[in-house]
Amino acid sequence: MSEQVMNQNENETRQVQEESSSVERCLTFESAGLVLFLSTNYVIEIINGYPITYLPLLPPYIKGIINLRGQILPVVDIRICMGQSDMMDSSGNSSGQSCIIVIDVDSLPMGIIVDSVRQVMDIDLQDVRPIPVKRQQKLLDGMVTLNDGSVLMSFDCHALAECRY
Repeated sequence: MSEQVMNQNENETRQVQEESSSVERCLTFESAGLVLFLSTNYVIEIINGYPITYLPLLPPYIKGIINLRGQILPVVDIRICMGQSDMMDSSGNSSGQSCIIVIDVDSLPMGIIVDSVRQVMDIDLQDVRPIPVKRQQKLLDGMVTLNDGSVLMSFDCHALAECRY
């Protein structure tokens, strides 16, 4: 009888571990009228008002570089990658309020320009569903509906790393 109780306890422990392993700590932010999220595992830091050095002959979505404590990082305007209007002018001046999320994807650090950062929250990755449109944004790989009815889009950091040059 005690063996049966031990097996039941092991199964309950395994189930709790499986449930907790699908929950990820995520940073939510806004860009181009969308609320997006990405795993905090990618986030190094969030910076505001940092000067971007413009470089000529780069794709339009790469706004330039920043020198972050001696490390040179490319800065990507994800609005342009998603087919929206430009957030920055050619000299690196913002056309509105924005901030830079510094991320690291497969040892490739970079900054992404976003409209604003919201909060850090736990998201159950099992609740993330495919985007129900035929022509999906190339940087979005899913969506989740929260209890309050709001929808968050999953930002695909790996797709950004592949298209940055």
